[in-house]
Amino acid sequence: MPIPKHDEIRIPALTILKKEKSLKLKEFVTLLASYFKLTDEEVSAMYPSGNGHIFYDRVTWALSALNMAELLERPSRGVYAVNEKGNEMLTTPTKIHNYIDKLQSKKDASKTKKDPSAPIILVEKPSKETPAEKLYASFEKIKKARKDELLNTILSKTPTEFESLVVQLLQRMGYGGEIKDSGLVTSATNDGGIDGIIKEDVLGLGRIHIQAKRYALDNGIGRDEVQKFAGALLGAPMSKGVFITTSYYSKGALAYVKNLNTAATIILIDGDQLAEYMYEYGLGMQVAETIHLKELDTDFWDTMQDN
Repeated sequence: MPIPKHDEIRIPALTILKKEKSLKLKEFVTLLASYFKLTDEEVSAMYPSGNGHIFYDRVTWALSALNMAELLERPSRGVYAVNEKGNEMLTTPTKIHNYIDKLQSKKDASKTKKDPSAPIILVEKPSKETPAEKLYASFEKIKKARKDELLNTILSKTPTEFESLVVQLLQRMGYGGEIKDSGLVTSATNDGGIDGIIKEDVLGLGRIHIQAKRYALDNGIGRDEVQKFAGALLGAPMSKGVFITTSYYSKGALAYVKNLNTAATIILIDGDQLAEYMYEYGLGMQVAETIHLKELDTDFWDTMQDN
């Protein structure tokens, strides 16, 4: 089943806690994973950024919401227990979500009232996403905007600059290794359909041949163009080719490469994937800001004696 949202964890967490009397966070994660019938892969799933486990993060925010609503207490460091109010709310569990959300809205509103000179803050509606998930979603939106900027910037440059750019990208991705002058942009007047070459070894016996088409985003690459590129590779030793465009490939072009029966191997990279690679490998990009998200090291704290 899908990993439950943090608000979906609240009632099961409170119910389990009532049964178990008291639990540590690690014990919560194990019991809740069993309750929701999550696989080991789902429990260990990470956010796309690699910063933090999704299920663990959602459990901590569910417990934080229950604690904020004073439905549980912390008898000692890292230990949770249901209090009298929590037991009372469990008699009508369907009201718990509304109760917590109303409390959170009041809390946010009171912060603004305490400081009239502070900027007006619009109180958000309760969300199924944790703050961390909101942050990652914002990151993806920013990344999408930067990728769009990348493609538009590439289109403002000459086709020759684009050919040089894709050679640099493949080198940045590790192709050519430490070989001196491993990347070459071929002569525009005599390239035979090949725009660039990456040497994979010192003697140049292994080569990656590149075709680069700097097309408008809505001007797709058809089967004919890919077929011509394949034809240019037939006479090349150990034929390997990468066709890179700023636009997209037609279904016919994709099908042609998928069913290619020649000795040549061709990889197609469209505009979206091109921008993705440039973003990930930092070509033409610079880091604007680094944010470190931290969580408690439970192994560290569990070594200490509780009150």
